[in-house]
Amino acid sequence: MSKNLETLTNLLDTKSLNIAVAESCTGGLLSATLTSQSGASNYFDRGYITYSNQAKKDTLGVQSETLECFGAVSEQTALEMVAGVEQNSGCDVCVSITGIAGPTGGSKKKPVGMVCFGFCLLGQCWTTTQYFSGSRKNVVENSIDFVLKTLIEKI
Repeated sequence: MSKNLETLTNLLDTKSLNIAVAESCTGGLLSATLTSQSGASNYFDRGYITYSNQAKKDTLGVQSETLECFGAVSEQTALEMVAGVEQNSGCDVCVSITGIAGPTGGSKKKPVGMVCFGFCLLGQCWTTTQYFSGSRKNVVENSIDFVLKTLIEKI
């Protein structure tokens, strides 16, 4: 992960891009990872840890209807989360993560390891869902690594 982190932070810094994130299942680890490098203040603006549905609504403007219809772990919620980050921060790069890290909480429709991501890069937004296996720690770490790799590829 450290090579990807170094590559991403160099990209953000050299292109003068700033980043803000919203995290649910990763509990702040993406923010901690991004700020673990010296000079993080050059690119990192803010991070939201919106673990509960109420926090997603209050802080990021996720609609109650979205949560009721699609659930907290859905691309629809990830999109509203990342839109809230972009609206609140005005950052060039915005990310949201919501998922089921496990080992409990999964279902047949939404198994443990299902993680939904929202990305906005210079106003272009998209979502994706990934499925990771292993322990809770593995799911969280793989989620962070996926974000780093995705941003490197897209920036």
